[in-house]
Amino acid sequence: MNITLYIAQGLLGFIFLMAGIMKVTKNKETLREKLGDWTDNYSENKLKLIGLLEILGAIGIVLPIFIGALAILVPIAAIGISMIMIGALMIHLKRKEKDKVVVNLILLLLALFIVLGRLYV
Repeated sequence: MNITLYIAQGLLGFIFLMAGIMKVTKNKETLREKLGDWTDNYSENKLKLIGLLEILGAIGIVLPIFIGALAILVPIAAIGISMIMIGALMIHLKRKEKDKVVVNLILLLLALFIVLGRLYV
């Protein structure tokens, strides 16, 4: 089970690190091209804040693996990522973007798996 959790942490950490870096480094027009027109609902600063939160979540999920300490950080970061995914789900459900809803749901379930696994295993 521990190996499965490490793999899940690495996968989720990588996905959110890449997504966060893209939101922090790209302008709003580029994000609209790559991510869709849902970005029109948010200012460039809010998109960058979301990206920063995604980066922090990725670091929080992966860092304890490498330093062998701060294990409590993992479920806290995974809860934060879950909250981001709930927000994303709400946006895409409202916009009836089924393909994005499925991806958000999978990422939410992966984050919740990490929360439960690290708190109770």
